[in-house]
Amino acid sequence: MMNKNKALLTGLLIMAPVFTAFAASQTATGCEAKRQDIEQQLRHAREHSNAHRAAGLEKALSELNANCTDEGLRAAREDDVRKKEQKVAERRQELAEAQADGREDKIRKKQQKLADAQAELAEAKSMLDK
Repeated sequence: MMNKNKALLTGLLIMAPVFTAFAASQTATGCEAKRQDIEQQLRHAREHSNAHRAAGLEKALSELNANCTDEGLRAAREDDVRKKEQKVAERRQELAEAQADGREDKIRKKQQKLADAQAELAEAKSMLDK
């Protein structure tokens, strides 16, 4: 029995670096991803002697550590997606009205605004899984 335990322990010790590397290779999400992003920006600010930026990032990191939950972050991101979807719907309506008027200059502007709103929506949706 003792040899089996010893063999198991030895196997686990040998595999520990593999498990650690696997865990590190997993992409962080939610609050942890935000934390890593802020920490990276903070290192960059310190490397470039940007004390003002570093102070702001330290405050952001402190607030994140105190207040961030993955559930709350997800809810906020879902709310952002809903707002962006509403904006896209509004821009589509504005474009339809411009097309009904037939003024090419307004149509182009409304098309650009719709494209911008769609890009913002795509970005918001991509943040849902981060």
